Amino acid sequence: MPAPRRVILASTSSYRRALLERLGFPFECADPRTDEAPLKDEPAGQTALRLAEAKARSAAPNFPDALIIGSDQVASCAGERLGKPGTHLNAVKQLTALSGKTANFETAVALLDAKTGKIRSRLVVCRVTFRSLSSETIENYLRKEKAYDCAGSAKSEGLGITLIERIDTEDPTSLVGLPLIPLTALLAEAGMPVLG
Repeated sequence: MPAPRRVILASTSSYRRALLERLGFPFECADPRTDEAPLKDEPAGQTALRLAEAKARSAAPNFPDALIIGSDQVASCAGERLGKPGTHLNAVKQLTALSGKTANFETAVALLDAKTGKIRSRLVVCRVTFRSLSSETIENYLRKEKAYDCAGSAKSEGLGITLIERIDTEDPTSLVGLPLIPLTALLAEAGMPVLG
C-alpha cells in the first residue's frame, strides 16, 4: 500500500484550517502569498477559481511532492463585491446594505498534484438571504460576535446564523470558505480517498 501523500493547505485562514481538520488526516499550512485583486470585468466565480488555483500553485515550489489545496471565495450582492469589513463601522454598513437581500458567495477549491502538475478545481455557489435587520439587531450582533474578518459581516457557523433567513447551496461548508464535499471528491480522484 503506498504511503499517504503529504497534504498542504495553501491558506493562513483559521476557518479553512478548522474545516479541513474535519476530514481527519494530517496536513500543513502554507502562506499562498497571492495577489487577490480581481481582473477587470472578471465574473466573481472566475475570480474565485483563478485565485484558488493560483494559491495552490504558489506553494508548489516548496512542496514538490505534495497534494496542495487552494481555495478562494468571492461574495457579491446586486453586482457589488463584498469584502471583509475590517472595522465595526464597515460591518454595520455591510449588514445594513444586506438587510432583506440575497448575496452570492462563490467559493472555489483547487487541488494541485505538485508531482505531476495536474490541477483540478470546482466552484460552489451559495445564496444567502438575510432577514430584515434593524440597526439595533446589527449592533447587538456585532457586539457579541465581531465578524470583521468575514465577507458579509456574519459568521454563519456562529451567532451570525440568526441574521439569515435561508441558505441555498449544495455544500454548506462552502459558505465558511472551503467546500469539503467537492474537495473530498477531488482527493479521491487524486488517489487519496478520505476514508481509504
